[in-house]
Amino acid sequence: MTYWTDERIGPSARPPTRRRDHLRLWIVLAVVVGLVLGTVAGAVTTADRSPATLLDRFTAPISWSSCGGGFRCASVDAPLDWGDAGSSSIHLALIQHRATGKRLGSLLVNPGGPGGSGIDLVGSGAENAVTPDVAERYDVIGFDPRGVGYSSRVRCGGAAELDRYLYPDLPGDIGSAEWLAADRKAADRFADACAEHTGKLLAHVDTTSAARDMELIRADLGEAKLNYLGYSYGTALGSVYAGLYPKHVGRFVLDGAEDLWSTSDTDASTAQAAAFEGDLRAWMRACLAGKKAATGSRSCPFDDSLDGSMSRLKALLDDTEATPLRTADGRELTGAVLATAIAATLYSTSTWSDLTAMLTATLAGNPKPAMKLADQYNGRRSNGKYSGNETEAFTAIGCLDFGADDDTGDMRADARRLAKAAPVLGPYQSYGSVTCGAWKYGPVDYPAPVTAPGADPIIVVGTTGDPATPYADAESLAARLDSGHLVTKVGQGHTAYDLGNTCIDDTVDAYLLRGTVPTKDPRCR
Repeated sequence: MTYWTDERIGPSARPPTRRRDHLRLWIVLAVVVGLVLGTVAGAVTTADRSPATLLDRFTAPISWSSCGGGFRCASVDAPLDWGDAGSSSIHLALIQHRATGKRLGSLLVNPGGPGGSGIDLVGSGAENAVTPDVAERYDVIGFDPRGVGYSSRVRCGGAAELDRYLYPDLPGDIGSAEWLAADRKAADRFADACAEHTGKLLAHVDTTSAARDMELIRADLGEAKLNYLGYSYGTALGSVYAGLYPKHVGRFVLDGAEDLWSTSDTDASTAQAAAFEGDLRAWMRACLAGKKAATGSRSCPFDDSLDGSMSRLKALLDDTEATPLRTADGRELTGAVLATAIAATLYSTSTWSDLTAMLTATLAGNPKPAMKLADQYNGRRSNGKYSGNETEAFTAIGCLDFGADDDTGDMRADARRLAKAAPVLGPYQSYGSVTCGAWKYGPVDYPAPVTAPGADPIIVVGTTGDPATPYADAESLAARLDSGHLVTKVGQGHTAYDLGNTCIDDTVDAYLLRGTVPTKDPRCR
């Protein structure tokens, strides 16, 4: 199993890796769509410039246009294939919130995923990406990496295809021969659809190519160094960039760090499963104690001991997988979909009360709140259509970066490890390798472990109770980077900056605004 694709909850659904939900600024996005019209799969054009190198050939000043809400938008050309001197071009969509005070430069932002949209993040308000002090001094730029959102994007068919992939009806018990055969068939169908609808781009959405695109954006901006803030998967993207271009690293902050080189794929998947389970236990402990942060205005639907209540929750998942609950419109809440809904609430303690409300309803036989949470995570709207392409991009980028070992025996061994590490959620995180086993491209050659010699200081932020990117990754990444500096948030939640922790915000802002590097590794509570 790979670190990316095994993060999904259930046989054909991933757990949430996005940093937070964002409101969409439709006026901005409509203009961005207009700017990148024609960037659909296969719609690559031949660039008419031919300098000596691809970077020189494609570097050009960015032509910004007003796109509503005080933002400026642009589309820049990038090579489809960074390894082909005669490559045709794709398009990258950018959005800019201009500095309101004395400008320090540009700050490129990525929200994670892979597949998260920087257009959505910054377009919903610069305050969703950075603190007001940073927004005052920097041009905050969100971009959609290749394959994502409003850039040249991965496409895998319409809503019906995504429904089949994310909400599959698989027979038998998870991991049984019957179940696995059906899951492989579903994965083959989805992989075929992605190849058909995306075309050549599907072979070139890997993280290394996206990091090279960031270097092109730096050159297009005309800035000597790149300032960057990456969340979650965005830390992996930033790490790869730092390894490729250490001398061009400006003020880098990597929050919710993923260390792609610290452990094997199997160990990383097991660590993440254990981290999700740990946060679930933390919620259950708070719920049983009647803490308002966990229960809101409700009472806890569990009343046994901690272990007894976790066992009851596991039984609910398993019973729902065996006998799904049917919604009024005929859709089925399976155990896998319920696990997605649970995981979606574990990224922040602010959504713990949603978990309490959802499980209260599910225990009473009402599947609607759980289905709504799973739909929101998967980007499925109430009308059955999907917003963005995060599922498609998540799968394509992960499979291209790492591929998968989809040997049945190996997957079953992995499933046993996951179930041991995370008895409640682990079974629904297993067999993720099936999808990448069916993929039509990859894996590509991944960079050697990054140390980024000669880079300016890189701030690595980790949260001790982060379910999606375990804290050990932040520790190992900060230690490996020659100029890495660890900043720790003690507590629960995925990512830490710009979420109300004064200690974290002050430490990160001091670096972004003044270049002040922590003299020791701060621990913020």
